Amino acid sequence: MRVAIVENTRVTHHGLVGVALHERAALVDQLKPWTGQPLPQDPEADALIVFGGEQSATDDHSHPYLPALARLMQAYTQADKPVLGICLGSQLLARAFGAENHLGAAVEFGWTDVSLTAAGRADPVLSQLPDSFPVFQWHSDTFTLPAGATHLAQSAAAANQAFRIGRATYGTQFHFEASRPVVADWLARFPDLVDQMAPGWSAQHDSLAQTKGHAADSHGLAIARAWVNLIG
Repeated sequence: MRVAIVENTRVTHHGLVGVALHERAALVDQLKPWTGQPLPQDPEADALIVFGGEQSATDDHSHPYLPALARLMQAYTQADKPVLGICLGSQLLARAFGAENHLGAAVEFGWTDVSLTAAGRADPVLSQLPDSFPVFQWHSDTFTLPAGATHLAQSAAAANQAFRIGRATYGTQFHFEASRPVVADWLARFPDLVDQMAPGWSAQHDSLAQTKGHAADSHGLAIARAWVNLIG
């Protein structure tokens, strides 16, 4: 199994997705187009993962590779190869399939509760989760649902938390890959950004990690393993 991973920023943790990939002995091609590294033109790997970043999905002026990345996500989908877009990756996936990106319209930070839709409860990847579950969020933007996509999950702040296109293309606004060690590292690296997003949250981090964070780790790994199982 060979998986292409697109990193969109300097600090990119693979987190629980990385755990699931290593369990399956996946070979990983790390692509860093923000450094100027060119993206492949065609879906060469068995699956594609696009992680988050500080940019918006429409920042072509500062990140000119974004249209090419959107086309690559389309190409993998059309080839029936699994695609996973997380946070920025989900926003870019929505853009790739004709949806609208809404900037600054849905601010969420920390472990928050996400609820499955009826379709989510029947979905091959999300069906093993509770109807409502905690998961980590760090975003300001949101998007409309692409035409023909299956709506899988929602939250109070962002209606489109997860969706599926076709058999195995998934977008999740939430950071299910973000285990407690990942969140702790983000807090250590970016304390000022955390305080801007959620003033006072850092003081609550330790207690939240023991409760919602503990549950989120279990749910996140379940999602990661179920998605990886879709890869042929």
